[in-house]
Amino acid sequence: MTRLPSRLIDAQGRWARPLGDWTAGWLTPLIDRSRSVKDFLVGTWLDHPLHAAITDVPVGSLTLMVILDLLGQDTAADVALGLGILAMLAAAVTGAADLVDAHGRSRMVMTVHATVMVVALLLLVVAAILRVVGADSRGLGVALAWAGYLVLLAGAYVGGEVVFALGHGVNRHAWRSPPSDWQRVDADDIPEGQPVKARAGAQAIVLVRDGERVYGLVDRCAHAGGPLSEGAIVDGCIECPWHGSAFELASGTRRRGPSLYDQPHLEVRRTGEGGYEVRADSTS
Repeated sequence: MTRLPSRLIDAQGRWARPLGDWTAGWLTPLIDRSRSVKDFLVGTWLDHPLHAAITDVPVGSLTLMVILDLLGQDTAADVALGLGILAMLAAAVTGAADLVDAHGRSRMVMTVHATVMVVALLLLVVAAILRVVGADSRGLGVALAWAGYLVLLAGAYVGGEVVFALGHGVNRHAWRSPPSDWQRVDADDIPEGQPVKARAGAQAIVLVRDGERVYGLVDRCAHAGGPLSEGAIVDGCIECPWHGSAFELASGTRRRGPSLYDQPHLEVRRTGEGGYEVRADSTS
């Protein structure tokens, strides 16, 4: 049975799906224009999703604001509110980099999340203005700030659905490892320099031959599950055809994002019958 929160979120699909597609349509050329900028926004330099790290700041700052308001510490509460607003702006920018790589229900739920957060941000900005313009308007500013905080918490809940219910941004190989023992591959002919999709038991893999050596990686990209076997070989790496992440053939090491994770690498050996066997890289 589908959970009530999921049903409530899915009910927003009528407006959220077209809005999400439209937003991604104009954001994608802006964010994808510079690979280094996108990698920074996604968090490849941190080896951790940057958006997820930043979102803790506004939640913590605005929780502190409420506590300081209750204690009558007006100046400190205003500082906490200002910090929360700035952190929300930073989270919006990093979240946009995640949105352009999302599809289907993930993009729809992200759009609901983003919309709720924009409403919260507008409430908080108006509240901040009212709190500082004069004593007469401060009471209304405090009330709006608290309302914005509650909306923020609702938006954070929806954001959690994207990660914990839909798995966006998680390592696609966290719970499924390549075979630890040698397994026969269902492909015998591997052309030079061309990715070949094969299977080793239940595991889909990609094989690439360079001279006498054959490299093997798990086929599904760690970032979003794209088929590496449909990607290109460039400078000793295989590029994901979906979002352009690049992984070294010799080790599976991520050379370029937006993937935050390395790709599981396989040892490959020739069998006596002329075929191939693979197993998980024992050195990684």
